[in-house]
Amino acid sequence: MAAVNLALKLLLSLFTSITLWSGVLALIPIIGDYYPIERDALLQLRDSVDSPNLHSNWTGPPCMNNQSRWGGIACSDGHVVRLVLDGIHLTGSLPPAFLQNLTLLTKLSLRNNSIFGPLPNLTKHVQLEHVFLSHNLFTGPIPFDYIQLPSLKKMELQQNYLQGEIPPFNQQNLVAFNVSYNSLQGPIPQTDVLQRFPKSSYQHNSGLCGNPLKKRCPVPPTPSICPTPTPPISSKKSFELRNLAFIVAVSVLVPFLVIFGFLWYCKRVHRKETAKNAGSAEKKMSPSPRAEDPERTAELEFFDKNIPVFDLDDLLRASAEVVGKGKFSTTYKATLESGLVVAVKRVKDMNGLSKKEFIQQMHLLGKLRHENLAQIISFYNSKEEKLIIYEFIPNGNLFELLHENRGSGRVPLNWATRLSIIKDVATGTNFLHQYLPSHKVPHANLKSSNVLIHRQNQNYRSKVTDYGYYPLLPSRRSSARLAIGRSPEFSQGKKLTHKADVYCFGVILLEIITGRIPGDEISWANEERVADLSEWVKAVVNDDWSTDILDVEILCAREAHDEMLKLTNLALECTDVAPEKRPKMSEVLRRIEEIEERKSDND
Repeated sequence: MAAVNLALKLLLSLFTSITLWSGVLALIPIIGDYYPIERDALLQLRDSVDSPNLHSNWTGPPCMNNQSRWGGIACSDGHVVRLVLDGIHLTGSLPPAFLQNLTLLTKLSLRNNSIFGPLPNLTKHVQLEHVFLSHNLFTGPIPFDYIQLPSLKKMELQQNYLQGEIPPFNQQNLVAFNVSYNSLQGPIPQTDVLQRFPKSSYQHNSGLCGNPLKKRCPVPPTPSICPTPTPPISSKKSFELRNLAFIVAVSVLVPFLVIFGFLWYCKRVHRKETAKNAGSAEKKMSPSPRAEDPERTAELEFFDKNIPVFDLDDLLRASAEVVGKGKFSTTYKATLESGLVVAVKRVKDMNGLSKKEFIQQMHLLGKLRHENLAQIISFYNSKEEKLIIYEFIPNGNLFELLHENRGSGRVPLNWATRLSIIKDVATGTNFLHQYLPSHKVPHANLKSSNVLIHRQNQNYRSKVTDYGYYPLLPSRRSSARLAIGRSPEFSQGKKLTHKADVYCFGVILLEIITGRIPGDEISWANEERVADLSEWVKAVVNDDWSTDILDVEILCAREAHDEMLKLTNLALECTDVAPEKRPKMSEVLRRIEEIEERKSDND
């Protein structure tokens, strides 16, 4: 019996030891010299942001022999302790919890990228010293939990779109702090730590107040307890004197304001005439603003370090030709002396904007990187002139491709090419909707002439341009010049949403399918006439599919008629008069991708 008890004790002791060791082994790298849970967290990041650099480099084990094998990380004892991915064109939102398994980080730096969405959760990072997330597109509040980072020394959150109030940071080790150029509001907390930073750490947040900005916070009015007393009869005299003073003041001010208004109007007319004369198409760009404005201090600002830098004088010396002219802007093809070719867009109706408004929007748009967006590479801002410089796309635009040179010598635009362009436009527009969620109408000027075509061998790739300007336009009258001015909700004076972009995309889709120009008068059998392309398609189809709507160049592609029918139905959904009945852009893209996949399977 004693032997049995001894054996049971030995077995129990062995089981306890195995249990303890299994817990210890769980903390030891089980594959080479890295922790799989940390590798999985990094792969979540890699797969959530659009970056060719990460996809090509982050493979295999991240750490080996206590050294990093992946770019942008540092390892210690098999753990990832630093994550530094500055300025590598990361685009997308951070996975919600990927940092929760990288708890030994001492430095997190994602500066100068295009990351949007909320700031990351850092609740478990007791060793984190440096948090550098500036020059991105983060939105939402600064998490209150950040005040509980015990090791925090430096935090940079400037040049984002953060909202809400600043939490009361009071970590004594905090030696650098910057939240400038955001949309923060409320009083700056009066903690000893936050009050020792200069006002430059808080500037350009229109809603912030208090020290060190030296901007008084509004004091809420104290409700009156006592009723307002009725003025006594003896105050009648003073009341009459006040009336007399008011009448005299008005008599003096009104003529002055009339004269001032007349002089302002004359000056405005003169300025418009000057701008009109200067904006005529020439072989050279207009004279340098430096010659016209001796106080000019603005210079070109660039977003892409890979583009050769040039200055404003280089641009103004470039040979230029007008390649596009519309109600909203004039676009020039500018060939610099270095041989670099760029597209220069001179925009209208923005000269009344404040410098801050224009620059903030340009910084937002300049960070956008997508293969289906024309890239903004630089801009110029002065009181009298605003220029936006894009990459030059050499093969014209979709409007020209569809409608120009119709005749015997024209090369037909086949259905496969049209479908590819449709997908490119939908992909680029959907990216804008994901990337600019705070914009009421992310593109706002989506039309076939703003779909640029780049031909690669026998394939056509397309990029959308002229996006993101809606917040910069001062009035509804100015917005009417954009493509959204044709949407039903705009003409009815209703509130605009991202569904206005969906409407414009539906018009492009019908334009590609029918080969007809939106806005042209179209007649059918009963000889009624309309200028609305979607109404014409609805009338012809009349609940029964008809090939009468098809462009003659794709009519013979009978094997694709089913695809054309599905896309026609999708286009009619997109152009529904009621915005709430239109699909979201993400749903539009999903359905187009399904059609393309079925086509690939059948080929």
